[in-house]
Amino acid sequence: MSFWNSIFGRSTPKTANLDALFMVPSAAITLQTAAGLEPSGTGAVCFRSAGGAAFAQTQQEIVALLEADPRAPAVEVTQDRFGFTWLLVHRDPLDIAGLCTDLHAVNTILQDQGFGTGLLCSLIPFQAADGAKVGLVYLYKQGTFYPFAPTGPERRDNLLELNVRDHLAAELPMEKDLQRWLAVWGAPGL
Repeated sequence: MSFWNSIFGRSTPKTANLDALFMVPSAAITLQTAAGLEPSGTGAVCFRSAGGAAFAQTQQEIVALLEADPRAPAVEVTQDRFGFTWLLVHRDPLDIAGLCTDLHAVNTILQDQGFGTGLLCSLIPFQAADGAKVGLVYLYKQGTFYPFAPTGPERRDNLLELNVRDHLAAELPMEKDLQRWLAVWGAPGL
């Protein structure tokens, strides 16, 4: 941080470690064996859409890139009730590495095109045999993960979230500040 930025209270945003997404496949094995949670086969990137033709073109390029492969995943672009855009990718549940690669590509393109400040989170949902769902959320601005387990409208399973955190503490950079474990109500895939 420069001298003038410190005087005026300005800071530069922390650069996300997008490669942290590549740690999720090994964490998925831990979740399967220790907690009985299986990958759902979906993953999503949440971002704040920017106005203008450049952003619209970038979003179209991302979808085209993901759909270019003959084994391409299905891709959906939706908006939640809070106005955030979600790009949802569908893959075979056994291909968690491919899913993480797709999410990484989306994030990298948005960041490289100058829209990195609009990136909010990535979400990789898991499901238990009893139907309970947990989303593994990656916070870009913090560079950390946290679990989110919705149980109904505006309700969550805090005990399950803490159990998932404890199982993954040695494998992923987990968010220690519980106040940053934001609810992502209505997130696709959950």
